[in-house]
Amino acid sequence: MRIEILVFDGVDEMDVMGPFEVWSHASQRTDLELALVGLAGPAEVTGMSGLQFRAPDGLGTPDALVVPGGGWGSRAEKGSWAEARRGVLTARVAELAPQLRWIGSVCTGTMLLAEAGLLKGRPATTHRSALTELEAFEVDVQRNRVVDDGDVITSGGITSGIDLALYVVEREYGVDVANDIAGWMEYDRTRDVLVTSSQAS
Repeated sequence: MRIEILVFDGVDEMDVMGPFEVWSHASQRTDLELALVGLAGPAEVTGMSGLQFRAPDGLGTPDALVVPGGGWGSRAEKGSWAEARRGVLTARVAELAPQLRWIGSVCTGTMLLAEAGLLKGRPATTHRSALTELEAFEVDVQRNRVVDDGDVITSGGITSGIDLALYVVEREYGVDVANDIAGWMEYDRTRDVLVTSSQAS
């Protein structure tokens, strides 16, 4: 399974690095393949707090895509708010989503999924500062750390990306693999995951 994490200038570094750490460990234990990707090709990215890093690939046609957030609440000139206003990223995500096994978000990356029209009438969560805005998109807003609605998996505030990533490992490869990675990271897993009834069955 190939997971791509879509990065952009102004992205919250933890939204990216938390899942990246988990899935890097998973890639050593499973068939998971992981890549940081830019929207239009390889990209040099400067995060919200100034961390500079490189996405060596461009957005392709992965099995799963994760969209992080950053800069939404502050209406920053670079970040998720700016990307939503520009509209190019959200249009591409909307186009790609039907081809994916699932699409996920961390923090206010969920707002980008909402802007892309992917969440109307569906349960989802985001950073607590954006929950009211998320509701305006006719989303069934939840306050769990992770919400699994099958082909859409969202997570709450910044560090919840770690929980999302570990949950995905458990969903795809089993609880023992997820717990092993969490133990290696010395991370206490949360069980605050809402799985929709359609998924639970």
